[in-house]
Amino acid sequence: MTRKVHCKKYNIMLKGLDRPPYPGPKGLEIFNTVSEKAWHEWLNHQKMLINENKMDLMNKDSRTWLNLQMDLFLENKEYSKPKGYVPE
Repeated sequence: MTRKVHCKKYNIMLKGLDRPPYPGPKGLEIFNTVSEKAWHEWLNHQKMLINENKMDLMNKDSRTWLNLQMDLFLENKEYSKPKGYVPE
């Protein structure tokens, strides 16, 4: 049986993740409130942000900024997009 969650990005019931995406309270929050679809869209957007901004993820400020962008993306707030970005 497919696990469903009320996705905070799309505000509808969708297929949930199979497991929390990382440990701790934040991973559990995502597991309980973000759909598989929204999470995969975030991973693709995250990849684009890292590549386009040539981010060094060893840098704590870079990771902090990326986590902020994840929260904004998943909550449908204004998030950073690479220059010239046009959503599908």
